Amino acid sequence: MLSILFEIKNNVAVITLNRPDKLNSFNREMALLLQQYLDDCKGDAIRCVYITGAGKAFSAGQDLAEVVDPQGPGMNKILSEHYNPIVTRIKALPKPVVAAINGVAAGAGANIALACDIVVATQSASFLQAFSKIGLIPDSGGTYTLPRLIGRQKATALMMLGEKVSATDAEKMGMIYKVFEDEHFAENAFNIAQFLANMPTKGLALTKQALQASEQNSWEQQLAAEDAYQQQAAATDDYAEGVNAFLNKRQPQFKGK
Repeated sequence: MLSILFEIKNNVAVITLNRPDKLNSFNREMALLLQQYLDDCKGDAIRCVYITGAGKAFSAGQDLAEVVDPQGPGMNKILSEHYNPIVTRIKALPKPVVAAINGVAAGAGANIALACDIVVATQSASFLQAFSKIGLIPDSGGTYTLPRLIGRQKATALMMLGEKVSATDAEKMGMIYKVFEDEHFAENAFNIAQFLANMPTKGLALTKQALQASEQNSWEQQLAAEDAYQQQAAATDDYAEGVNAFLNKRQPQFKGK
């Protein structure tokens, strides 16, 4: 059985973490396969990426049996060859990445989710910075991402105390975008990805780049960055189509170009 499933539906790449018997915890095979599929999403035919999990969990994080295996990759490789390349690929993809959290997202599983552009969750899902419970620090970009989402004080407490956060509370504190009732979750979550896939892809990619630049830039630097990105957006076919559709009072037909 493949540890990750991959299909393309209406220009949306659907990536499903698929070790349900292990709560979709990551081993080396799964981590490398996810990187491969993220690389496959670079082409123009894919205009949005949708990541979710099979079964009851999104991902419980690292498979600890691999960590303690004397023949396993070891902690250094797990970070440098597994998780860091995954979250770096998600950040670098020039298109929106939606994480659909169908159950528990813990440890690296939580931080991979939070590296995505839009995170939605089913009502029964939860998030857990589980690292402190085994004497580790949060990885997979968590110490960078989480405090920027919810503030340093809250992030510090969640990481040190290892408290489980319900999907509803995660939404309230700004950790994720939206929560859907369990029975309608799959449909509503995918609808977001489908909507994004029909939007001006290059404009969305430039928005993603501008937001990431803002995390380091001064006010003046960010205004200059916006100017540069806006010039690129204004040169796209989708911008011309959007203006033409607005002036002619019709629905735009964006092509992602």
